[in-house]
Amino acid sequence: MKTVFYIFMGAVFILVTFFGLGPVLLADGSLNERILTLVVVILIYLLLGWITLGYVKKNRQK
Repeated sequence: MKTVFYIFMGAVFILVTFFGLGPVLLADGSLNERILTLVVVILIYLLLGWITLGYVKKNRQK
């Protein structure tokens, strides 16, 4: 089960990077639009990191 979770979370991080940072770096919108997108992407990264750390701490073998 741990392996499936890590593969899933890795795929989610890759998708967020591809679909989140792509518009920040390559979009032709205004600077405010890019910054808003960057803030949303950073918040998604923080949420995913928090979920991953919670899972790791919960399932840590002693």
